[in-house]
Amino acid sequence: MHTPVLFDEVISALRPRAGGRYLDATVGGGGHTAGLLSASHPDGRVLGTDADATAIDRATERLRPFGARVSLRQAWLDQAPGLARELGFVPLNGALVDLGLSSNQLDDPQRGFSFMRDGPLDMRFDTTRGLPASELINQSDVESLKELLRDYGEVERARQVAEAIWAARPIHTTAQLREAINGVARSRGRIHPATQVFQALRIAVNDELWRLSKALPQLIDVLAPAGRLAVITFHSLEDRIVKRAFRDASLERDDQPGFGEPVWLSAQGPGVSAGSAQVRLVNKKPIEPSETEVAANPRARSAKLRVVEKVG
Repeated sequence: MHTPVLFDEVISALRPRAGGRYLDATVGGGGHTAGLLSASHPDGRVLGTDADATAIDRATERLRPFGARVSLRQAWLDQAPGLARELGFVPLNGALVDLGLSSNQLDDPQRGFSFMRDGPLDMRFDTTRGLPASELINQSDVESLKELLRDYGEVERARQVAEAIWAARPIHTTAQLREAINGVARSRGRIHPATQVFQALRIAVNDELWRLSKALPQLIDVLAPAGRLAVITFHSLEDRIVKRAFRDASLERDDQPGFGEPVWLSAQGPGVSAGSAQVRLVNKKPIEPSETEVAANPRARSAKLRVVEKVG
């Protein structure tokens, strides 16, 4: 069964209570969702969404004991806030975004997410639409591949890796891609050299960073006063987007005509008027998993949790 990352920290941050309304916008294996439902007993409600239909099917079985208190829908991250409105969950007392892949996704060779297992190079969360990673590679030129690897994977020697991939086309499987970059892609610390290449392709195939940037302000907007948004990221690109969005939403803008550029004031400290600030930062530095959790679940090692609370 999929082990949810930073489980205790998420439940503590979101403070589920009876009668509350919550959104798990990346339901995955359903572990966090089950925690929110248990902690909001007897009448808290949770809307769980995921772009992956298989994840919704698995979560439906796991969460069946909670009955009508949980609603599950297939939806992309940036669609989840609008769906919460439609289904009467707004204003939300809490929302969660966990940007990690579930164990079910990584362990299924037919999904193509892992370079450790040979299978079709797909990587789509929603397998009914969009281009699989293999088609993206086979239709791209070297320059496009280089930019993709550099911008979405921060791959070192991105041009050389792109040229190796381009020369090995057509590529249809994870093993073919792994072989193409073997000896060309460089490892970064303990990270396997294929990790960042696969990450870059997955992000591109699913428009992940664009969807995240679009979703964050919407999620803040649908929170009730004192409602909290928690986001778990797994690499620096995601974390920078979340950090910037939370910072911008936590500042009040003081427009003074005739006095130059607008002044941005922190709304973090006690006694500071929130003004037009939408949120306050619950944790200025990200919460990271304990050594005990990493030892039990090595996939949690790069996780970072950031939390904001709605003001007003």
